[in-house]
Amino acid sequence: MQRCLALSSVVGWLLLAVTPFALADDVHATDPAKVDRKAEVTADAKADVKPEQSITQHRITMRSGVIDYTATAGTLILRDDDDKPIASMSYVAYVKNGVKDPGTRPVMFAFNGGPGSSSMWLHMGGLGPRRVVTTDAGPTPPAPYQVVDNQHGVLDRTDIVFIDPVGTGLSRAAGEKKDEDFWGVDPDIDSVARFIAQYVSDTGRWNSPKYLLGESYGTTRGTAIVNLLQQRRSMLFNGLILVSVATDIGALDDNDSDRPFPLFLPTLAATSWYHGVTSVAKDGTKRELRPWLDAVRLFAAGPYTTALLAGAALPAAQRDAIAQQLSEYTGLSVEYLLAANLRVTDAMYEQELLRSSGRTVGRIDSRFVGMTRDLLSREAEYDTQASAISGAFTAAFLDYYQRDLKFGQGKTYRITNYAVGDKWKWEHKAPGGYTQQMVNSSPDLGSALVFNPSLQVLVLNGYLDLATPFFGAEWMLTHLAAPAAVQQRIHMKYYEAGHMMYLHPASLELWKADLDAFFAATRLH
Repeated sequence: MQRCLALSSVVGWLLLAVTPFALADDVHATDPAKVDRKAEVTADAKADVKPEQSITQHRITMRSGVIDYTATAGTLILRDDDDKPIASMSYVAYVKNGVKDPGTRPVMFAFNGGPGSSSMWLHMGGLGPRRVVTTDAGPTPPAPYQVVDNQHGVLDRTDIVFIDPVGTGLSRAAGEKKDEDFWGVDPDIDSVARFIAQYVSDTGRWNSPKYLLGESYGTTRGTAIVNLLQQRRSMLFNGLILVSVATDIGALDDNDSDRPFPLFLPTLAATSWYHGVTSVAKDGTKRELRPWLDAVRLFAAGPYTTALLAGAALPAAQRDAIAQQLSEYTGLSVEYLLAANLRVTDAMYEQELLRSSGRTVGRIDSRFVGMTRDLLSREAEYDTQASAISGAFTAAFLDYYQRDLKFGQGKTYRITNYAVGDKWKWEHKAPGGYTQQMVNSSPDLGSALVFNPSLQVLVLNGYLDLATPFFGAEWMLTHLAAPAAVQQRIHMKYYEAGHMMYLHPASLELWKADLDAFFAATRLH
């Protein structure tokens, strides 16, 4: 499984956030009666690509009452500025029935990250009207899987559109374009922004309150999209929701930088606490997680950062003292920490924490543990959370997509497309016009907040997320290249779960309450 160990593999740790190392690149949805195995896609066929739709009617009973809604699974033909087709992008939209004035009904656009991930995870995990039931903090057995009405979704508050970026889902290039033309930070931002603007126009939703939700790399993409749409198309958003923040990719890449280590430390401490390694203090008292993490934050931002900045000039006595404190917080031995030169990556930690019991800790959600194949390995060989849930999500979604939504038969739906990550271009033209070699869309968020004084931001963090650590999110969102006053419009929420906090039943309840409160607070009229 790809990991965040080098610049080239930053893609892997976001792309494979919920994909096991054994999952195939493509998942084939085949109907032998409808598949023409001799058909070939020609240049003319790409130029003549047509939108497709399957429209179905459904009903859900949520806590707020019964909702009748229309589901549209289909493709939208993306156009350039000359109205020439450039891509066919797949989506699923859920719209409440019986609303006379669309301007009174919000609409939210949502996507996962990767780069190279479809929107399946949010769709079937926390936001859509149906969700797959998985085992909490453990492996979900093979099929059959249970899909239930999602009482914790958002359809009672807003219509929702799930978007698959080009190269994922059923989204493909069209006209003279190739899929690879979209596989970079700015082309991806541009294409998804075009989809949103075009969908709003095609469905008459310009006067609707608007929201955008992105998870993981979707937060990198989402912040820049909101800024682009507001400034170039005058489309103002009521709210932006960031789930498991990764706006500054360089802050999380431990290849040649000391910056990530302090940002990950509080999550290492939270994980060790959760697994009972550090939950009891030396005096026998039980530690409460949140107050303890406050102390870890102070150490990480202070003495630990100072020690790392000293590099090889750090005095031996100070090095020993730092190792002792790191051991107190993480449960790793002083000897191991000194051998690691005080720098333990997430992959090293996942392998080392429970090595003596032959178990590996999960990365996307460190509550999950699995068997360790090689006890001598320096780093974890796979993500135990991904292997525990991906089979359930994939089977449940494709069954629902084809049978309930009646779409996708005879087509290849790409749950995760590894080729996207392999070929991704990380440069980004930031606000102000300069080009970043490694994307940091935090300044885009700062620009969006300045441009739209009514824009509110909700940030959802998992304490047990070893891919996008919560302390990293705090750091990124206090470094926006914007006036400090915008911080008043950024609202942080925390869950005792991982990257996909909606997988944890108790956190799912909080997730729903936090989203409901945010929608209520940002309906301005």
